[in-house]
Amino acid sequence: MSLFKARDWWSAALGEGEEFDQGCLCVGDVDNSGSGHDKVVVGSYMGMLRIFSPHNSKSSEGGLADVQLLEVQFQNAIIQVEVGKFVSCSELLHLAVLHPRKLSVYSVSGTAGNVEHGDQYQLKLVYEHNLQRTACNMTYGTFGGVTGHHSLCIQSMDGMLMFFEQDSYSFGRFLPGFLLPGPLVYNPRTDTFLTVSSARQLECYKYETLAVATDAESRQDPDLPLKTGGKRLMPDWSLVLGEHALDISVPFFSHSSFHIFVLGERNLYCLRDNGQIRLMKKLEFNPSCFLPYTSVTDGTTNLLLGNHTNMLLVYQDVTLKWAAQLPFVPVALRVANFPELKGVVVSLSSDGHLLCSYMGTDPSFFSTPKVDAREADYEQVDAEMKKLQKFIREASRTQGESLSHLHSIILCPIWITSGLLYYPYLCLQVKVKATRVVQASKMTVTVQPPLAVTQDQFLLEPMGQVVAFSAFLNGHYPPADLTGDISVSYSSPTELNPKGVPRVLQSRFSLPLALVCVQSSPAKTTKFKITVDTNQPPVDLNSIFKEFSAQSEDKDGNSLAFQFLSGAVVTVLASKTSQRYRIQSDSFENMWLVVKELVQRFDQHFSKLGIKDFKKSFSGPMPLQEYFLAVDHHFQLRVSAQQYQDLLSERAIQFRAIQRRLLTRFKDKTPAPLQNLDTLLDATYSQVISLAEAAEENQALLQEAFVQLRSSTHLLVLLLSLWQNLTPDQTSILEATLLPLLQDTPQLGWEESCDAAVSHLLRSCLSRSPKDQATSLAQTGGPVLGLPRDTVRLKKHITLLCDRIAKGGRLTLASEANVQVPAQVQNLAAPGE
Repeated sequence: MSLFKARDWWSAALGEGEEFDQGCLCVGDVDNSGSGHDKVVVGSYMGMLRIFSPHNSKSSEGGLADVQLLEVQFQNAIIQVEVGKFVSCSELLHLAVLHPRKLSVYSVSGTAGNVEHGDQYQLKLVYEHNLQRTACNMTYGTFGGVTGHHSLCIQSMDGMLMFFEQDSYSFGRFLPGFLLPGPLVYNPRTDTFLTVSSARQLECYKYETLAVATDAESRQDPDLPLKTGGKRLMPDWSLVLGEHALDISVPFFSHSSFHIFVLGERNLYCLRDNGQIRLMKKLEFNPSCFLPYTSVTDGTTNLLLGNHTNMLLVYQDVTLKWAAQLPFVPVALRVANFPELKGVVVSLSSDGHLLCSYMGTDPSFFSTPKVDAREADYEQVDAEMKKLQKFIREASRTQGESLSHLHSIILCPIWITSGLLYYPYLCLQVKVKATRVVQASKMTVTVQPPLAVTQDQFLLEPMGQVVAFSAFLNGHYPPADLTGDISVSYSSPTELNPKGVPRVLQSRFSLPLALVCVQSSPAKTTKFKITVDTNQPPVDLNSIFKEFSAQSEDKDGNSLAFQFLSGAVVTVLASKTSQRYRIQSDSFENMWLVVKELVQRFDQHFSKLGIKDFKKSFSGPMPLQEYFLAVDHHFQLRVSAQQYQDLLSERAIQFRAIQRRLLTRFKDKTPAPLQNLDTLLDATYSQVISLAEAAEENQALLQEAFVQLRSSTHLLVLLLSLWQNLTPDQTSILEATLLPLLQDTPQLGWEESCDAAVSHLLRSCLSRSPKDQATSLAQTGGPVLGLPRDTVRLKKHITLLCDRIAKGGRLTLASEANVQVPAQVQNLAAPGE
């Protein structure tokens, strides 16, 4: 136990599961009380804003409620909070709150409460700015030498500095050679901005230089006309640090110490305003945060420095003056003046531990026990080692036997006749066998919609059992995947942990094609056709589709037809003279399951015959127009869903407004005519019900359209792999690109996700030259994904993707690491320059 500890004056634990970082803490007289006493403002990444006026923990009897002035929950995460003069024509302090896509400025005011309820505080929005780019951090000051108020500068994640003068946006500039954002601070002495670039060098930009530089908007947005005015932005001076910077600080509390402090990962730098190094200290620990707070001797600066060993260090320049133990790793440090005590150190941890402390000593009465100097008992150590090795072997054997727990899956088809079609109903048996006693075993079964099971969750016996359930088609359209997943979770007790170690086993099974279709008569004329070539003699289709050959009309095995329960017919024709197979149907998406099954059964058939050089191919052209029909159908249903949602919102607002007016009329002591409000209420209610039913019907159609889109996409990926002979890894990348989602969500849909993934491949591994790849790697940021206006851009990108793959483009995730960035593009300022 250390003698030198940070003496706890007041502390609080802020919420559960919240996260905090460097910019989430600030102090100041935010409520403009006039006493000069500071308040503590804390914001969290969960959007919670809290304001405290701490008292001594021993004298305060009200606990956290007594010192907490305000608590407000925002919808967006809070990145940074600052207190300053952010409102024009006002000398009062205001609170600036930075969200990822918004900057808000609030006034905090308190009113005296009645009786014993105390003062009441409220947060009032003065103005806000909606940001076009995702923010990283901000700084403020008297930019341009303007006195009386503070301006704000926000750095975005893609390297743009956005300047705001109170409630108006001034201008924006892109930093040259930007890759990742670094700390940002304003130096009021020289009217400059300091930041650390991804090249690990400290850069200084004058405000005047930023103001006259080339306009950011003209260089970033291709739709705006290019402006020829302005100068190329260059730093006033730069200094190579050789390491990433955690924070930068420009103290302004004494005219005798005009210095710039930079906290690196391994070093502490002190520089003059012109960029010359005044002094540097190599740190023997990992720092977490720092704060220059006062100047005791002329020409020197005292600073606080926190590290990852829970220590709070006090330096005078580079000389260690004091070291105190903290109960956590601080991520932010401030010095505040409170009514009862001045110079209190306010520290905040990443998990929300807020501490107000001061330096001092805390004597320890702990006495070190006497050391037993007897020799080690080697026999006892050897026995303990053998026992531990036994535990390790048991654990390894348990993990090795994990796949044997899911023993077998038995498929028993039962056919139920309904009209002219047979609806299959499959009985499945899963035998779960345990080699040792397990606890709390549960089994979960998952299949792809519209497939369903009679029971999807089971409680298993300790030694395993045989469970049975049935799978069936619960819809009038075929699924995109006939595979299902089985997961078994259980706890395996050990000697070290009698309660059991949680484990999960997984297994996958495939349902037969006969579950979703039956044998039918071949169709002669169809809309869509696909031809698959092989290098082996023609195969009898009845021999590889034995379950469908009993009722086949073609005894030669040259044709076979499958009729899905939805009514679509898919016909497979084998050429008598060549080695080609044609799959044709009036429904493009329904051909997927048949083509997939045909290719898999070909592989199995020739593998049993011992033929190792079997090859299959597709000669093209790619059926993109047929595929785009499914894309457009899915997109139109998404647009309709959004329109229904907007109409429902409008009718709901209208319905509530009519209700309020009717309620006012009914409460009136002198009844007034309803003026047909009751009729309008009934009509609005009918419209709401009709719109809700239409929205539900559209949602069902949207789910069906997405399954059809998945089937079409799977078919397109298979044809591309056969066309260009792609490897399994390349096929997996292509499938993950064109199918980034398993289902649509209200926040994110397939069109925007697929477009972003395809665009990334076109800019990286499928780009035309290494220079284009390097340019794309230098580009960061981008618009928020949302429902596009149309599918023209998406279809253009998919067509370009197929074209570049056809010209020899390689699909690989390692291309970014293998690209050598040319020297002429290493210092790209921003995308579009």
